Amino acid sequence: MDVETQVAADAQDAAEELPSDRIADLVELIVCGLVDDEDAVSLDVTDREDGTLIEIECAADDAGKVIGRHGRQIKAIRTIARALGQRVGSSVDVEVLG
Repeated sequence: MDVETQVAADAQDAAEELPSDRIADLVELIVCGLVDDEDAVSLDVTDREDGTLIEIECAADDAGKVIGRHGRQIKAIRTIARALGQRVGSSVDVEVLG
């Protein structure tokens, strides 16, 4: 495959990707950096009329690391996700299921 074909394919893949996918990728990257068991991390992304809901599931021992002391970690994750959401035109809610 030549360079022009690859660039066109990459552009088409980016066009098909939902804004919520980009936000979920960012949230997953941050969460995986915080937890001990990265394999137990999964995100459930639900696109709704009023925005996107991202639910984080992780090992019970890692839920506290994602939430942080006094909820500081999850507040920071929500702030970053909402900032990217505004940039791509979507409101975002992030919840930890544990």
